[in-house]
Amino acid sequence: MEDHKIENIELKFLTVDDFEELKLATLEAYGGVLDSYWKKHHIERLTSIFPQGQVVIKIDGNIAGCALSIIVDYDKIEDNHTYADIIEGDRFKNHDEDGDVLYGIDVFIKPEYRGLRLGRRLYDYRKEICENLNLKGIVFGGRMPNYHKHKDLTPKEYIEKVKRKEIHDPVLNFQISNDFHPIRVIKGYLEGDTASSEYAVLMEWDNIYYTKKNKKATSVKSVVRLGLIQWQMRPYKNLDDLMQQVEYFIDSVSAYRSDFALFPEFFNAPLMAEFNQMHEPDAIRELAKYTNVIIEKLQQLSISYNINIISGSMPELVDDKLYNVGYLCRRDGSLERYEKIHVTPDEAKVWGMQPGNKLQTFETDCGKIGILICYDSEFPELSRLLSDEGMDILFVPFLTDTQNGYSRVRLCAQARAIENECYVAIAGSVGNLPNVNNMDIQYAQSAVFTPCDFSFPSNGIKAEATTNTEMILVADVDLSLLRELHSFGAVKNLKDRRKDVYDVIRVKE
Repeated sequence: MEDHKIENIELKFLTVDDFEELKLATLEAYGGVLDSYWKKHHIERLTSIFPQGQVVIKIDGNIAGCALSIIVDYDKIEDNHTYADIIEGDRFKNHDEDGDVLYGIDVFIKPEYRGLRLGRRLYDYRKEICENLNLKGIVFGGRMPNYHKHKDLTPKEYIEKVKRKEIHDPVLNFQISNDFHPIRVIKGYLEGDTASSEYAVLMEWDNIYYTKKNKKATSVKSVVRLGLIQWQMRPYKNLDDLMQQVEYFIDSVSAYRSDFALFPEFFNAPLMAEFNQMHEPDAIRELAKYTNVIIEKLQQLSISYNINIISGSMPELVDDKLYNVGYLCRRDGSLERYEKIHVTPDEAKVWGMQPGNKLQTFETDCGKIGILICYDSEFPELSRLLSDEGMDILFVPFLTDTQNGYSRVRLCAQARAIENECYVAIAGSVGNLPNVNNMDIQYAQSAVFTPCDFSFPSNGIKAEATTNTEMILVADVDLSLLRELHSFGAVKNLKDRRKDVYDVIRVKE
């Protein structure tokens, strides 16, 4: 190709009329390593049952490469299948229009056209098919053409050396560089492939945009709107007075079509003014008596305003023990409870607050979320466990009295967004409560944080409220950007963890 100027490269669907040229190109590409080529009835069948899966690259009108594939129901494929099992003779009976995986049955580039990255174009086209047809991914049996030179190694050892760049294998190296990863080694995969000693590596590419087919009318949203309530601590006459302000904010963020309303930690603390003559532990236990009533009202508001409400947190008595808890009120009427696992020294000393033990993610109509209350966000193990369960958004209701206390929450929340490749929303209270002991002053700047990569703000801040001002903060977050980040980010904090050296595990369910 050095002396020939290329004028035109095009990707085209394969047709039966291409058969004779395809036959010659196949023989030239494989150089006799595989003593076979596709017969005309094979091409007729493939182009009939799955025309968009059969493509050729033509350079100046001549076939330079080809990619053939079928769709299979992967659950029906045996782990240790062979190539013959997949194609099943002449009829390609494993092709299933309702299948979930694209199975590659052939791909090649003629020797004279290698080095032009044409193979990448064929693989990119297959990936595009997966995305357009909503398939889970691509699977195929990858040859190991240089394995015969290293028969002193097991196939597993050979693959590991290829991955570490200690051995060059043109096929495996190319596939790995195109985001495919090995699943298993299959013995006796392709009869006659002496170069690979008839071994093959089952390679896989995952479609990060795949969504499981859902028979229900509802579906998980991609772009989610968050409504954060930066709550002003002020005196309220009674519970009805406080709930009137709560509904005002829910109405406000709902008017902007927010999917979530996030309240701060202990937003109901003004009601303790009624008990300020008591000792602090007794006063907060009186406050805890309001919690069930508030949750019932929030549950009703979530339905009537069609919004998922995260109640911040409130004190709650369970078996005469005091906990810091909150509730997720889904807009479908369902209810979930979460607990503060790390109580602060002040909470324990002044109020006798007990640490909770409940840690979990929550399914919502806007993806999987996690909720950590204030101090919990400063312990990275918790959010890592939630991330391992598929958390997309972490909500952190908080209450801090000083700027340095707020800075701890903020900086840790930003770290959680980066290390877990997720969004983090924090909401706190501002103002002061002169008639409530141990709740005198508040400092807050609510915000939404993102990972730091090309698809996100360079400083990792999606939106932030004005410091120490009562207001709402509304921000959109795109969950599909997280899927791209997991696979194509400049760094991959989740995938690159060295679980052979360390891990984070639960010791209590």
